[in-house]
Amino acid sequence: MFVSCSGIGLSDVSALSRRVVGYAGRRSTRDPSAIDRYRALAGLLAGVIAATVALPASAQAANGTIGQRETVCASDLFVRTQPVGAWMGTLYQGQTFLVEGPRSGGYVYGFAYGHINRRGWVQDGWFC
Repeated sequence: MFVSCSGIGLSDVSALSRRVVGYAGRRSTRDPSAIDRYRALAGLLAGVIAATVALPASAQAANGTIGQRETVCASDLFVRTQPVGAWMGTLYQGQTFLVEGPRSGGYVYGFAYGHINRRGWVQDGWFC
């Protein structure tokens, strides 16, 4: 699952962390162990948010355009004899596929370049 955190800056993370830690400090008069739990939670939350904000944008896979030579975004993409048919090869990320059409049941027909070098069906939606 892809989580988009655009618009959240590190200053927002710091403010949220201070708010959670400050809340823990107010509750400290009743349960000293609660301070440690809330601070650990605040640190974990700040770390997760900061890591998510710092991640580079992931490549978005898309359906192929008929008539276009598309680049495979998936780590591997099976080439089949027909939709959900027998396997005849695998395209790997960065290899190309000429989308010729037609489309059928989530698959698209075309020419697989590279070591396969033949026509077949691939699952649509895995192109950059």
